[in-house]
Amino acid sequence: MLSSPHAMACSRTCSRILGLSLGTTALFAAGANLVLLFPNWDVTYLLRGLIGRHAMLGSGLWGGGLMVLTAATLISFMGWSYGCFSKSGPCRSMFTALLSGSLAILGALICFITSGVALKDGPFCMFDASSFNQTQDWKYGYPFQDLHNRNYLYDDSLWNSVCLEPSKAVIWHVSFFSMLLCISLLQILLVVIHFFNSFLGLFCSLCDK
Repeated sequence: MLSSPHAMACSRTCSRILGLSLGTTALFAAGANLVLLFPNWDVTYLLRGLIGRHAMLGSGLWGGGLMVLTAATLISFMGWSYGCFSKSGPCRSMFTALLSGSLAILGALICFITSGVALKDGPFCMFDASSFNQTQDWKYGYPFQDLHNRNYLYDDSLWNSVCLEPSKAVIWHVSFFSMLLCISLLQILLVVIHFFNSFLGLFCSLCDK
């Protein structure tokens, strides 16, 4: 069995790795959400206000991005014992660990829920409404919300036939929101590991005293 100083050193090393990993995922989440604001790398849709509400909410920017990045910075500081963290007691360290973990898991959950709802609703695009209400009408909206009997996620024949503009809107929407969904799941997993690591560090600190 590892002695308490060795276990504490292992806990700090784990915090460094977790902080770096969380920070990396936060950057990827922010990048994925940013790309969703520019379908087909075209800025005109954003300037015209033709971006879906899920992308405009920006949960990958401020939730899975900024909130998780802030928490990752705190976790990294704890691992490297910078500044006030180098002299903080076990209770204060545990409080900081809980605060950073709660901040990260809240941001990741917001990003996860938003991404799931976005995948369920489908992309915001121009479609021919005549297929739904028998009138010749092209408009922007969420056409897949009206397809109650067909799930567009499992029927790729709809991907190029329903959305007229932007081109490949469905692929763009599914790809990057699926990426955000996976990133947020990974963030939640890393935060759970962070909680276990923090409790280990607290236990070893108390045993050492």
